[in-house]
Amino acid sequence: MSIDAAAAQAAGPATVSLAPVLDLQAAEPLRAELMSLRGRPLEVDASQVSRLGGLCLQVLMSARKIWAEDGVALTLNQPSLAFSEQLAAFGNPELHCEPEGGLS
Repeated sequence: MSIDAAAAQAAGPATVSLAPVLDLQAAEPLRAELMSLRGRPLEVDASQVSRLGGLCLQVLMSARKIWAEDGVALTLNQPSLAFSEQLAAFGNPELHCEPEGGLS
């Protein structure tokens, strides 16, 4: 881990609040927001999600993989009922990762 990454981790977790509708149009802005926070522990607030599309799910799964490879925590917080149900329809892919790079 670089000195900059260690400093970012020491600053505490960043929080990303997901949009209510995670469709095709939301995928690129979500990717850009997540990548701007790479290297920092990240808490993803899914409390307002009413619709989860496959492309945004791929963005979230990719972020989870990147954060795990970087050895930084990514946590999904307060998933809405709709988010949880739609995640289940996609087979309940794991979206958390531990700081050591292992999966929870």
